[in-house]
Amino acid sequence: TMFLNYDLLARHWVRYGYLYPFGEALAGILMIAGALIWIASPVAIFIGAVGAISVFKAVYIDKRELKCACVGGSSNVPLGVVSLTENVMMLVMGIWMPIRMVLLG
Repeated sequence: TMFLNYDLLARHWVRYGYLYPFGEALAGILMIAGALIWIASPVAIFIGAVGAISVFKAVYIDKRELKCACVGGSSNVPLGVVSLTENVMMLVMGIWMPIRMVLLG
């Protein structure tokens, strides 16, 4: 439920909240393995973009003081710069991986 407090897509489609960790794990594992980048990249871009927009809106526009849903919500980490950085890095990795594949060809 903590994830639903700030994620814009999960608010409208609750199942995304259940799919999100598996999508993030899939993208990360595939990127580390260097396999199926054509799947990992769009997943990472989508998750990173939705997450970055959601965190930015909740923290910097709406000025809400929320806790991160990290590790199932059992952490005491405030939603903010760290969460935004995580999402932006996922977005950047999703963009960089196909470029890297083309450059190293």
